[in-house]
Amino acid sequence: MKNNIENYTEERCKEILKRVGIEKGQTVLDFGCGGGNYTIPAAKIIGNKGKVYAVDEDGYKLKDLQEKAKSANLHNIETIKTSGELNFEFKDGAFDVVLLYDIFWYFSLQSPKLLELLKEVYRVLKSDGLISVYPEHIETEKLKQKMEKSGFYLINRLRGKIIHEGKPEQGQILNFRKE
Repeated sequence: MKNNIENYTEERCKEILKRVGIEKGQTVLDFGCGGGNYTIPAAKIIGNKGKVYAVDEDGYKLKDLQEKAKSANLHNIETIKTSGELNFEFKDGAFDVVLLYDIFWYFSLQSPKLLELLKEVYRVLKSDGLISVYPEHIETEKLKQKMEKSGFYLINRLRGKIIHEGKPEQGQILNFRKE
């Protein structure tokens, strides 16, 4: 049974994801999903014809996410434990949407891993695909420049209350399309 805070968090995340552009029937990659703050709401939005691939290196958080999905009777989430590798085993153009939310404390602007991540996201994203970024822990404008150099173009910024580590705070989400 969810408490009021959990209900608020989930509803707020659903609102955010709908504003981002997640729709029924899509295939979504939630990279660095953690405990699923955005995975569960995405799965509810896309419905049974869609699928969310939730990738994280923390096995405990993925187990928690699986329990939440089971409790919510969601069968459209596949969790994938990674050891940090960035060569995804997905086909080219497999995803409508890729979420990169609060992962940039792993990927500094100077790190070659950031460019490797963006290259791999570009590969697995459909030609008209959307990449949604919550740029916490990184300089937003410099990240935007790196994204643009990697073949993405900014379509909008959503500002307002974002759920970060289970709590609402002021923030922004940047949404890009693949060129």
